Amino acid sequence: MRVKLIAGEFGGRFIQAPPGSTTHPMGERVRSAMFNSLGEMVRGARVLDAFAGSGAIGLEALSRGAESVVFVERDRVAQRVIAENIGSLGISENAIVIKTTVANWLESMSVTEKFDIIFADPPYYNPQFSTVSRLMGLLKPGGHMVLSHSGIGEVPIQNGIVVVDNRSYGGAHLTKFLRLKC
Repeated sequence: MRVKLIAGEFGGRFIQAPPGSTTHPMGERVRSAMFNSLGEMVRGARVLDAFAGSGAIGLEALSRGAESVVFVERDRVAQRVIAENIGSLGISENAIVIKTTVANWLESMSVTEKFDIIFADPPYYNPQFSTVSRLMGLLKPGGHMVLSHSGIGEVPIQNGIVVVDNRSYGGAHLTKFLRLKC
C-alpha cells in the first residue's frame, strides 16, 4: 500500500505503508485538515509521532518544515517501513525511530525531551488513554497535541491542558489539545 504526502517539500511523493491491517494510515482528507488546523506551527517544530504506524503523519510534518520528528512504533514491519521511508526521502538526520510501545518508551526511558507538537494515533480498538495522558506531559508550554480516536469514551484531560478543537471526519475523530503557558 502507498500513501501520498500532501504538501511541502515532499508534497505529491508516495511513501510505503505496512501491508495488512496492523496499521491504519490516516486518510489524506483527515491528514490535510489536521495539518491545516496547525498551520505554520509545524515549521521549525520538534514533533513526536506516537503510535507512528506508517509514519505518514511525522513524514508529513517533516515535509512541511518540522525541525525533527521522533517516531515511536511497536510493530517490527511498521518500524522497517518507517525507516525505509525516511531513507528514501533522505531525511535521516531529522528523524529517529524508537522501536517499542509508547507505554514502554515512557516507562523505560527517562524521557526529558519536550515537544512542540505531539501526534497520537493509537489503535481504535485499544485507545490507551492512560498512555496518551502521560504523553501530554511531554508538551512544551504553548505546545499542541492532536489525538486521533474513534470518538468512543472520554478523552484524557490533564491540569494545564485544554481542548481547543474537536472534529469528526466519518469514523475518525481529532481532538486538539493545548498546553497552557502557565
